[in-house]
Amino acid sequence: MIWSPQYECISRAALAEHQLARLKETLTKVYEAKGFYYQMFQDLGFEPGDLKSLEDLQRLPFTAKEDLAQAYPYGFFIRPLKEVVRIHGSSGTKGKPTVVGYTRRDLEIWADLVARIVTQAGVGENDVAQICFGYGLFTGAFGLHYGLEKAGATVIPTSAGATERQLMLMQDFGTTALVSTPSYALHMAEVGQELGINFKSLKLRVGLFGAEGWTEEMRKQLEENLCLKATDNYGLSEVMGPGVAGECLEGSGMHVAEDHFLIEIIDPETGVILPPGEKGEIVITTLTREAMPLIRYRTKDISSLREEPCPCGRKTARLSKISGRTDDMLIIRGVNVFPSQIESVLMEVDGLAPHYQIVIKKRDHLDELEVLVEVCPDLFTDRYCDLEAWEQKIERRLYNVLSLTAKVRLIEPKTIARTAGKAKRVVDLRDQK
Repeated sequence: MIWSPQYECISRAALAEHQLARLKETLTKVYEAKGFYYQMFQDLGFEPGDLKSLEDLQRLPFTAKEDLAQAYPYGFFIRPLKEVVRIHGSSGTKGKPTVVGYTRRDLEIWADLVARIVTQAGVGENDVAQICFGYGLFTGAFGLHYGLEKAGATVIPTSAGATERQLMLMQDFGTTALVSTPSYALHMAEVGQELGINFKSLKLRVGLFGAEGWTEEMRKQLEENLCLKATDNYGLSEVMGPGVAGECLEGSGMHVAEDHFLIEIIDPETGVILPPGEKGEIVITTLTREAMPLIRYRTKDISSLREEPCPCGRKTARLSKISGRTDDMLIIRGVNVFPSQIESVLMEVDGLAPHYQIVIKKRDHLDELEVLVEVCPDLFTDRYCDLEAWEQKIERRLYNVLSLTAKVRLIEPKTIARTAGKAKRVVDLRDQK
């Protein structure tokens, strides 16, 4: 089933015309609001009428999260506060959230776009969806909630935490679709196994996972441990929340809602736009936001874009799985390291639990990389010689991928703290005295 065939199956040429019309309208609105973008355009000597093609968007500079922070709280709103009916926010600097506002129409579009991504994942009116995101300023819970309801699903807003109760409700209510971070879903599987729950006996069949990066190797763990189809989706609070892109059942990339978001992939160092297929930083321009449009917003998320039609029938471009963030990249002894590279190695090793932590320290003025990873309960042993040989084997695998020596330490199950939100994968202690 396709939620919006008139836009999801539109030809690339017709889509470009549609995007251009909406982009012109958006630029006119932000210019007439005489706020942040008005001053930017004035400094450049640019007026909305100067935009003749989608390529002309490249004449405008990028917007960064730092710009939003400086405009805290309402400086990026182009509608009066009386028209803003919802406020959300994401983590920001110095304890201040990055503020996002929504008009009634913004909320309607948001629900529609989330309905689009859950439909792509095969969720509809016959499903019971359990939302294990925390309800609050975070956009994930409310975004999925209203989108799932619009798609006709029965929604259980359990929120985050209380894992044993989550599992009880999953059994009692016949949950078929699980919404959570992938790391929390793995924790639920772990607790469920301890309680003797046979996930094959549950009605659970699909997971809608997001809010943190995860690898294909983790997808396999999720599908094996929870007995479901694990799907990925993408969004960020600044441009709306979830609903920007999501996987269909083909699992070959996340379809972008291109009628609402114009996506560019840039070289994060030079800002040069990269061609389809090349990996770089995602830059998003909103095309229909009323309260808070953003022009060329740098997300810091790393991905690539494919434009060929999908076997599912949709013709929208697809983002590859997010492989990291530009601000997550670790520079260790001059080598660029992404946590996702380490995760990919760990997830391929039998006997390791999907719970790990990367610790960077200074020793004698040199960076030292240590990887803590839990061993599966049924394989854990206190025989030091066995663990040491196992650690050395993993260290060799990591060196082949990173070209960098990492100290691996295998630890007991449940040593690393669990969370219902985003997992804390990296602990950088280099600045500590």
